[in-house]
Amino acid sequence: MNLNHNIFGTALIVLSTIMTNAQSSTAKLPGDPTLPSSKTHLEKLISYDKGDFKYKVEDYFARPKASAFKISPDGKYLSYKEKDQEKKNHVYVKDLSTGKITKAIVEKDDLIRNYGWLNKKRLFYTQDRGGNENIHLYATDTDGSNQKDLTPFDGVKVQSIIPVKDTDFVVVTMNKNNKQIFEPFKINFVTGEMTQLYENKDVNSPIDDYLFDKDGNLRGYSVLENGLTTKTYYKDLQTGKFNLIKSADWSDTFSIIEFNENSKNKDEAYVVTNLDSDKARIVLYDLKKNAVIKEIYSNPVYDVSSISTAGKNRNYELDYISYEGTKGETVPVSKFYKEIHDKLKSQFGDKEFGIASSDDNNDKLLVVVGSDKLYGTYYEYDTKTKQTKLLYNLMPQLKEEDMAEMRPIEFKSRDGLTIHGYITLPKAALEGKKVPLIVNPHGGPQGIRDRWGFNPETQLFASRGYATLQVNFRISGGYGKSFQKAGYKQIGRKAMDDVEDGVKYAIEQGWVDKDKVAIYGGSHGGYATLMGLIKTPDLYACGVDYVGVSNIFTFFDSFPEYWKPYKEMVKQIWYDLDNPEEAKIAKEVSPVFQIDKIKKPLFVVQGANDPRVNINESDQIVKAMRAKGFEVPYLVKYDEGHGFGKEPNRIELYKSMLGFFAENFNK
Repeated sequence: MNLNHNIFGTALIVLSTIMTNAQSSTAKLPGDPTLPSSKTHLEKLISYDKGDFKYKVEDYFARPKASAFKISPDGKYLSYKEKDQEKKNHVYVKDLSTGKITKAIVEKDDLIRNYGWLNKKRLFYTQDRGGNENIHLYATDTDGSNQKDLTPFDGVKVQSIIPVKDTDFVVVTMNKNNKQIFEPFKINFVTGEMTQLYENKDVNSPIDDYLFDKDGNLRGYSVLENGLTTKTYYKDLQTGKFNLIKSADWSDTFSIIEFNENSKNKDEAYVVTNLDSDKARIVLYDLKKNAVIKEIYSNPVYDVSSISTAGKNRNYELDYISYEGTKGETVPVSKFYKEIHDKLKSQFGDKEFGIASSDDNNDKLLVVVGSDKLYGTYYEYDTKTKQTKLLYNLMPQLKEEDMAEMRPIEFKSRDGLTIHGYITLPKAALEGKKVPLIVNPHGGPQGIRDRWGFNPETQLFASRGYATLQVNFRISGGYGKSFQKAGYKQIGRKAMDDVEDGVKYAIEQGWVDKDKVAIYGGSHGGYATLMGLIKTPDLYACGVDYVGVSNIFTFFDSFPEYWKPYKEMVKQIWYDLDNPEEAKIAKEVSPVFQIDKIKKPLFVVQGANDPRVNINESDQIVKAMRAKGFEVPYLVKYDEGHGFGKEPNRIELYKSMLGFFAENFNK
């Protein structure tokens, strides 16, 4: 991938929404529309967050006035999002020679999820329909003309987007012909003309990943056989036949990142693998000989899986390797990037920095700089003069000196595993005062991890005097396959033990008031919130469940069509409901069946059109708790999906959450 690799994400999985006008008719609303709390009830909840605070919710969760800056391939234009008075984030293009600014993409009811440059004259952007995660790909000229929906199909999800350099084509994978599986199409982004490149016929053993070279030619693919075995096929350039080169358990990794276009050997590629190691490492691999050429980089503690390569102007040389350690780490490789890295390191010190965008010749770079106390600042870097110039501070209202420290932590679990995580500490905690704690388990749960850096949630909580604990419990990604596998079939059990052990650790350090500990999370974190209130009812003062699973059985039954090929895999991660013993465990760790153990206040939040965690998951727990006599505030947004993306909704969410914490911490 070249220095522009952040422009084009190959896995466009987003948080979003469904029917824009759903509010107009209760009969059409998803879920049970009688359950959400009234506006009056929520306003009362919000009122509990009172005090002389220097910062308000909007300071952290109002979107930046301008954001998502990108340089055009020829370096002549700068594009960016800019927010208007109605909170819409339109895309503008600035001619750097004349200063002329043109509105290129208009955001209407649906959020612009992602955008970028296709060539020097044309932009792409992605949207779903009000949050259903059925992503459409659009293209438009830089002046806003010739706009075209390149994937004009209802109920279809674009999964990946690969622009083919120096052509008018983009390769897109989508589930157009069968909602359960994805197939590649070559689309002319000027005319919209489309050609299917390959058929994905077997629903039971579908192709779940495709490998293309820089010219857009299909060179390989991987098949998920019966949901449990990954088979990698590579095309013999002489015969044109796709040959099986690797068969591995789904839980192991053999993934081709990209071809080494710097080599004369057309079969040479960068591969991330842990087939013969615990930690994922990057190797140079000969796909035809099916053999490792040499190891590029590995780390004894952390998985390494990301590289960045140059473009044609520097013959696609490897620029750097990056991975998540205690903090984000970058390992410079090329002479070109080493000079850039050394210069930026000398200027920005311990802050994190990365290349957000570049022109094709790498003359102009956009560098984003951040830290645990700095939301993010864009700089322009001229690689010829080696001069850096401030472009834009995303959140100038948040002063670094007022922000809280996010401190990496490490402790032993009760059964001896080394667990990593982070705690964000308000100044009162650093001064020796015991403060309230919000425990924030991450989503996923498998393969995901919390990382160091600016987190508006933890900073908002710190502004109210609360510490936030984020534990990378077993099953989290980035710490090797043994650590991840240690959490399989332990969701709601040992994974929760790790979270509890993290709370114990924080209390032992003297930071935390043990009588004022709350738990809050989204997705799996919402599930963990419910399980925390059930498993250790005396540990927490209250909990916030945000788009969380409440019933493993109904969660499995409501999978979107494109998740169904992975159901066997999910059985190995969660529980096999067809196995009586595991079904019994699943019932024991499904919160809706254990509500008699919940005795602390609960606040539930849901996006009505969530395709991942159906609204029924939240409706179930709210109904059950209220039937038990609990007053459960329930915030539902009918224009949101798996997480709130729209600014007014996000602000209401965090205001309500702060009120809920204040009410229960001050009892």
